Amino acid sequence: MHLLTDRQGLPLGAVLSAGQRHESAFFADLMDEVLVPQPRGRPRKRPEAIAGDRAYDADWIRQWCTDKGIESAIPARENTRDGPGRPPTCDEQKYRDRNTVERCVGHLKERRRLVVRYEKKASHYKAMVLWAFVKEYLNR
Repeated sequence: MHLLTDRQGLPLGAVLSAGQRHESAFFADLMDEVLVPQPRGRPRKRPEAIAGDRAYDADWIRQWCTDKGIESAIPARENTRDGPGRPPTCDEQKYRDRNTVERCVGHLKERRRLVVRYEKKASHYKAMVLWAFVKEYLNR
């Protein structure tokens, strides 16, 4: 499960994938799930900034964020930049907020049904994940 949260740890979207697939392959699909709540009016489709771990260090992801006007706080992987130019920079303050995703995963894992995954179909499991999202929203 690929998960996206806001700065307070409320889940905004999730995408299910096979366990052997890499995280970065589902970045665009995950970003299409985003609906950023607003105090008034309809939700926005794009966040102002994204904080991701080193698995999301890909040129196409950085370019996607730049094209959409989203600031990315993704640190460069070590020993992978061989080409010309300097490696991309990462805002350390925004990158520290990435642990909210890990805490949200911890809250979701308190629900036994999500950890054990009793459902055989992915669509049924996704429904249980969305139900857990609703419970997270109601608890806050």
